[in-house]
Amino acid sequence: MKPHAVFIPVPAQGHVTPMMTLAKLFHSKGFHITFVNTEFNHQRLINSRGPDSVRGLPDFRFETITDGLPPPEDLNATQYVPDLFHALRYNMLFPFRDLIKKLNNNSKSSLSSPSSEGFIPPVTCIVSDGMMSFALKVGRELGIPVALFWTASACGLICYLHFSQLVERGLVPLR
Repeated sequence: MKPHAVFIPVPAQGHVTPMMTLAKLFHSKGFHITFVNTEFNHQRLINSRGPDSVRGLPDFRFETITDGLPPPEDLNATQYVPDLFHALRYNMLFPFRDLIKKLNNNSKSSLSSPSSEGFIPPVTCIVSDGMMSFALKVGRELGIPVALFWTASACGLICYLHFSQLVERGLVPLR
């Protein structure tokens, strides 16, 4: 049975693109992939690239979860970043957990014919954007390993890891 990795990026282009590249690498190594977008980002992808852009192979699927935000007036606009980050922190844990449970329930129901094209293997790992901490909670609760993927540069990661020290030393915020 193939390993099944679920990928969940921050719903912003600079995060989705590197996460998609990593998902394609996993797929090329034999993984079944589920790539999770927010409903808003998924619709933007369809609007910009057409419906075929999200019709994956049987073993590379796209799923959506809600971010809990109302759609913006201009559907081509980017979501308001402070609201989006609030949603990441407070709105997405339960929809993501429900999706993982649904994937695993579908896996159990399709175990009778694992050679069929619609077979979905159980989720064996979650690859989450480093900013999507709710994925760690879901993985811990469901006993699924989680790997965090930092989509920004190494320099950005160093800053992120040392931010508390910069605050403690009074170096930020800049004056």
